[in-house]
Amino acid sequence: MTTATERATLLTPAVRSFLEGADRFATIATVNPDGSPHQTVVWFLLNDDDTLTLNSLVGRRWPANLRRDPRISLTVEDGLDYVVLRGSAEVTDDGEGAQADIAAMARRYETPGQAEEMITGRFRPQHRISFRLRPRSVTTHGDFEA
Repeated sequence: MTTATERATLLTPAVRSFLEGADRFATIATVNPDGSPHQTVVWFLLNDDDTLTLNSLVGRRWPANLRRDPRISLTVEDGLDYVVLRGSAEVTDDGEGAQADIAAMARRYETPGQAEEMITGRFRPQHRISFRLRPRSVTTHGDFEA
């Protein structure tokens, strides 16, 4: 039987394992200036300190929303199994570090040849920005160990 569990502590090993799964994308929700929700699908990296790194091209709606209002909800799903992280995001870099972050994400999500092509041909010329999500709550649904 699956249940939803609220957690205000660090990510459990089972949750970390789920988030690190291959081809796991995140759907993030941010707050538009008019108060309405904005959702988009993004790549992410799970960090050793139980935070997640997100990265974007500067000028998109969701990074502008986070700069104005850092509240964020992030969902990673695999069918009916999912993890929801809620918290605040802070800008961590909008220069070389952001380029390193998007390169790491490309290497996680794409084949080696495609990743390197994207890094040099697409991402390197762009002005990128990275955010760190610090979860305040974690909700799980599915077969997660306690």
